[in-house]
This record gives sequence, C-alpha cells and structure tokens, in this order.
Amino acid sequence: MARISGIDLPKNKRGVIGLTYIFGIGRSTSEYILDKAGISHDVKVQEWDDEQLTAIRTIINEEIKVEGALRSEVQLNIKRLMDIGCYRGLRHRKHLPLRGQRTKNNSRTRKGKRKTVANKKKATK
Repeated sequence: MARISGIDLPKNKRGVIGLTYIFGIGRSTSEYILDKAGISHDVKVQEWDDEQLTAIRTIINEEIKVEGALRSEVQLNIKRLMDIGCYRGLRHRKHLPLRGQRTKNNSRTRKGKRKTVANKKKATK
C-alpha cells in the first residue's frame, strides 16, 4: 500500500487520481509530480515500485505544501482576514458566504440549519 504524507492512497486507481486524495494536490499538480518522477499517468498506484514511491515522496516534500502545513496556513490566512476586519474577514466571522452569493434563499451550507423565528402575536382589543 502506498502511503504518502500520512495518507493511504487507493491501490486500484490510476496514479493521477490516487495522488489527488492528498489535501493540496489536484489533477494538474499530480500530473506535474508524475511527469517529474518519470512515471506514466496510466500506471495504477499498486504497480508503483519502491523507487517510484520515493521519487514521488521527495518531490512532494521538497516542492509542494500539503496536508497539515497547508491546512494551518489556510487557517492563519482566515484568522488574518478576521483580525484586520476586512469584508471577507467579517463574512467569515458571521459565517456567511464570502464571494458575492445571495443569502436570502440559499447558502444553507454556510449558514447551517434554519433557526426559526416566531411571529409576534397581535394584541386583541
């Protein structure tokens, strides 16, 4: 089983797809890694030998920020936005969408479960 950056890669997937299971590596980055290591894109993860695995590991460790380091950098960037009080930071603080989406009807993923507000009762004469 191939284990890179603390992630077990799926054995039966092609190498390009298998590398995308690592946080911070998408399709284009995985293609770049395999090209630099000299491995075909169609070779499955279980068919990689030890030399190819070490080549992939060294490329990822030296050139690409992945997993824990990347997650902490993203969190620090969000904290910085909140600290300086910019628009995006305020939207993060209020748990609202940041990129111009409408919030009247949608954005349930970002806002969370509905919080029902009761109607005010009318006074009777």
